[in-house]
Amino acid sequence: MVEPAKRTVPEVDRAAAARRAVERRRARASLKRDLSMRVVAPQDVLTSAAADPESTAGSLRVPDFLTALPAIGAGKRDRILAELQISPVKRLGGLGRRQHDALRTWLDTRFPLPLPRADRSRLLVLAGPTAVGKGTVAAHIRENHPEIHLSVSATTRAPRPGEQNGVHYYFVDDAEFDRMIAEGELLEHATVHNKFRYGTPRGPIEEALADGRTVLLEIDLQGARQVRAADPSANLVFLLPPSWDELVNRLVGRGTEDAEERARRLRTAKVELASQSEFDHRVVNEDVATAAREVVELTSDSAR
Repeated sequence: MVEPAKRTVPEVDRAAAARRAVERRRARASLKRDLSMRVVAPQDVLTSAAADPESTAGSLRVPDFLTALPAIGAGKRDRILAELQISPVKRLGGLGRRQHDALRTWLDTRFPLPLPRADRSRLLVLAGPTAVGKGTVAAHIRENHPEIHLSVSATTRAPRPGEQNGVHYYFVDDAEFDRMIAEGELLEHATVHNKFRYGTPRGPIEEALADGRTVLLEIDLQGARQVRAADPSANLVFLLPPSWDELVNRLVGRGTEDAEERARRLRTAKVELASQSEFDHRVVNEDVATAAREVVELTSDSAR
């Protein structure tokens, strides 16, 4: 009896399969970083997994998904799996309808998403973590939507290459900043990264609003909170990076901070990302023009 010849997998196929396996592991590791840093909402990952079980999100095991979430350790993970009656071998893309809905309900309770406001305010606040591209998106809006008044902030930091006084910022010293605070000239002000002070001059904003124009403030998290306290009708927009790795790359790539300052800004970014539930809208800055358009669509002018 002649035994059938054994099929031999070509070496090139094995190498390609190994590369794909490494790429999938890297993609899952990146996704878990994004979850732990709150760059991506867990509800969005769950939705992506249900839409495409073969995607990176769909291939992520539920236990790995849970432990990637902030403040979820192994003990809490196991209690959640038992409570939701989900097997630890399950992948996100393989959940049944009941399990999917149970997990979604738990996520909505533990990590609530901001509820988008239906009303359109003429005062729009754009904030987000360091290096996310707030200034770039705001500059695109200024150049392409002259009907929107872009507020120019005052700051005590030195200009970066290419920045112009009165266009990008009002660059002032500490004494002048103190004077503006004392005389009530700032709508909001804060110390950012424990180093420099930023503030929004009140006069130009009040004049633009009185003229019926929409005003866009590109400010930090502390300033956004102050504006919300002063004017609850303001619409707050949180700008997100497409991934944590991309945020780090942008910060390193612009080359305007030394290693110590970059580390400080990344620590601050983690805290800032955790605050996004305080905002009315979230916009991902993967492409500047697209992000700018999404921000503009939230203004009262775009509804006319």
